[in-house]
Amino acid sequence: MNRQEAAETLALEAFVWVLNSDFLDVFLNATGADQGQLAALAQDPVFLGAVLDFLMEDDARVIDFCDATQRRYPSVMEARADLPGGQLPHWT
Repeated sequence: MNRQEAAETLALEAFVWVLNSDFLDVFLNATGADQGQLAALAQDPVFLGAVLDFLMEDDARVIDFCDATQRRYPSVMEARADLPGGQLPHWT
């Protein structure tokens, strides 16, 4: 599995986690997606990057996701860098 495939896998796990969390409505509002589009969007690497961006907006979300999936906390940021748009410079 290459780096992008691994990143997509992690992002899909994050997507499922968001779908089953109390954050679903917040996520849908933030992305502008509706529930009827979610299956198709899950196949889009750009959308999967947006899922990880959503997680990284709040440290508590990253911690909760990583604890639930037994992943290292930096894994979300590392995966984001391997998806489209993740290579952009961070000015903060």
